[in-house]
Amino acid sequence: MKNRLLALTAFSIALTAHAQLAVSTNDAHAELVNGVNTVPKNPPSDTLAVIDLSVAPPKLRAEINVPGSVIGPPFSVAVTPDESLALFTACMKVDPADPTKTTEDNRLFVVDLQSATPRIIATLPTGKGPAGIGINRQGTLAIIANRGDGTLSIFAIHGVNVSAQGNFTIGNATSALGTVAITPDGKRALVTRDGDNLVTLLNIDGNQVTLAGRDVRTGFRPYGADITRDGHYAVVANVGYGNGDLDTIALLDLRADPVRTVDIMPTPQTPEGIKLSPDGTICAIVVHDGSNKAKDSPFYHDHGQLLLYKITDGKFAPLAHAPIGHWSQGIAFSDDGKTIIVGNMVEKNIQIFSWDGQTLHDTGGTIPLHAGSAAIATAQK
Repeated sequence: MKNRLLALTAFSIALTAHAQLAVSTNDAHAELVNGVNTVPKNPPSDTLAVIDLSVAPPKLRAEINVPGSVIGPPFSVAVTPDESLALFTACMKVDPADPTKTTEDNRLFVVDLQSATPRIIATLPTGKGPAGIGINRQGTLAIIANRGDGTLSIFAIHGVNVSAQGNFTIGNATSALGTVAITPDGKRALVTRDGDNLVTLLNIDGNQVTLAGRDVRTGFRPYGADITRDGHYAVVANVGYGNGDLDTIALLDLRADPVRTVDIMPTPQTPEGIKLSPDGTICAIVVHDGSNKAKDSPFYHDHGQLLLYKITDGKFAPLAHAPIGHWSQGIAFSDDGKTIIVGNMVEKNIQIFSWDGQTLHDTGGTIPLHAGSAAIATAQK
């Protein structure tokens, strides 16, 4: 099928020079059927959506056909600091040998966000099951966590050119690497490992990545992660075992020597997306809260939740919460911290909230998509 432009036909960064872009990768080959992730018959194309967060309400600028995957943490897309490129992966794809199943992919896709219409300009090999992507704030390096083989794929970025720098092994297939979060100075990174309940600290020197010799315990199945702009704290979402119990988020002090977990907060079941506000004082999380379970499950709830926590002096404190859709995934803040968007898989939309520092408000606005939102990213600045 020819690649189709599903939104603006005259998309151009030049026309939105002051825009803040959010990019959502969307999965059409995963359908939740009474709590079971199922491949639908003859699914339409997965997509990638580009959203302008600088306007109120946020607006869809373009949606194009590309691979996507809800399997893996909702950090499988990243945007360069200058918003010229989006890098994304699709951890799983429909199995060509059996269209009722999925199999691991092994590709990184590079999208030009400056062209008249967003388009893939490069496809590069990765390890098995590429998942979370971290781009440094210098815009020169990307690190991909490969869930299927315990490796990291390293890529150098020069303008619009992205080049492979090799793979680096930190675990194995059972480690189930998830998210890569790079510190603001570009010298360290955290990699979550929900298969063996670790968060691994890395050292970075140019394009060279090495183990820092420190693994941190944050809770059961660490999955998503983010780092404050000042590099002081990191937050980690621990998705647990999906058995209806409370799960947790963790706060890490990156200035401590050695790096360590300093606070843990219980949450409703399955905290999926996690994101820090631009000023680093608010941690927002998306929890499934049983919305992805069978309706006859004792742990089923008819919606997930968006929860906000205040970070003060190395401690979490609950702030606000609001209902969201089902099997929800990624989350992003606008640059001023006043708009929060959440990606809903089942509803196939982006849900829009406002935050004034005291009240979390569902605006009632949504951005419809042609596939379920699986991951969301804005540029790390």
